Amino acid sequence: MAQGTGGYADILKAPHAARLLAGTLVGRLPNATAPVAIVLFTRAEGGSYSLAGGLAAAYGIANAVGQPLLGRAVDLRGQPRVQLPTAVVSALGMVLLAVAGTGSLPVAYAAVAVAGLFTPPLEGGLRALWPGVLGREDRVHRAYALDAVAQEIMFTLGPLLVTLLVSLWSAGAALLVINVLGVLGALSVVVSEPSRLWRSAPREAHWLGALRSPGLLALLGAFFFVGLALGSITVAAVAYADGHGGEAVYGWLMAALGLGALIGGVLYGAREWTGAPERRLRVLVALLALGYLPPALTPGVPAMAALCAAAGVFLAPAIACAFVVVDRHAPRGTVTEAFSWLVTTFGVGAAAGTAVAGPVVEMGGTARGFAVAGAGGIAALLVLTATRRVLSAPVRTEDTRGSATGPPAAAVEDDRNGVGEPGLSSGLEA
Repeated sequence: MAQGTGGYADILKAPHAARLLAGTLVGRLPNATAPVAIVLFTRAEGGSYSLAGGLAAAYGIANAVGQPLLGRAVDLRGQPRVQLPTAVVSALGMVLLAVAGTGSLPVAYAAVAVAGLFTPPLEGGLRALWPGVLGREDRVHRAYALDAVAQEIMFTLGPLLVTLLVSLWSAGAALLVINVLGVLGALSVVVSEPSRLWRSAPREAHWLGALRSPGLLALLGAFFFVGLALGSITVAAVAYADGHGGEAVYGWLMAALGLGALIGGVLYGAREWTGAPERRLRVLVALLALGYLPPALTPGVPAMAALCAAAGVFLAPAIACAFVVVDRHAPRGTVTEAFSWLVTTFGVGAAAGTAVAGPVVEMGGTARGFAVAGAGGIAALLVLTATRRVLSAPVRTEDTRGSATGPPAAAVEDDRNGVGEPGLSSGLEA
């Protein structure tokens, strides 16, 4: 049943919702722009492309290690005690890089490692807050879709903001400004009432944490390959642009990919869905894989832009649906950690995609670089298909995500408002 854009307006009008979304997006700017900012800064300092890539890779690896660990810390200690201190420490790492420069390689690598390791898990934290803020299942699912759309906007505008700051000021100033904004965004989130009062559900002590869920492991395996597909497209698109007009063409292709994701996310979130989200996710990933195949034909620029837009249409819906599935399969008391694992795995897959696509393009040409994306999409679908029995059995059937309005008062308030239905987390099928 279609809901129209009014469904999104309904979410943003909910108390705290717009502030939490905006604060999280601004708080994640340093993470979203780090690769671009690090590369531009390193080049401005006279460093080589190899050094720029090495520093960006060090940041990415540290970030992949830190996100699930900090997500677990949020589940154990609450959001303000983790999110704000880590945002400050991460920003200080980038400040150190901006002040010290790249003259001392140990200092430069240590600075980016600290910045990446202590990046606050704001994305997972926001998704843990949505159920308590919005209440109804359909609104929570729509919020996931809105979140995915907003991220596409952030990952498009964030790098543009960095390049603007570099052109108007300097690469070092860009690092400082972006990270100050990130701290302010995190501060806006953690001082809000939902974040201050949110408590994770009690958890069973286990060293694996969220990873003891077979369903979550299956999902992570699939989204590693989705990330690989997306990462390989970025490299293949550079190779395509080199032979069809240069950087401007690359910009058009990436804009088309982002536009497709925006359109897909808006349409997906504006509709009310029924049925098991695990089954719906398989369909979405199948369509995503299908969309990743045609760019390997490498037609002329207008047709290629259209193919890239089509390839992006099912990305945001697949991500939104994946977060619903994560919520159903995360063990009790591990929801922030579980969300952070998905973000991390997707990012690691994207990094692997860029690493794989580079040699493939050099040895086999642009078309084969795009073929890597198609292969990644098919691999993701195969993982979901092979693990369908595991994914069909969520580990939780009651609301165990925790409260965004505090313990026991939250239960009273939810009952009063008629939004405390048992089984909320098992039926996020908006």
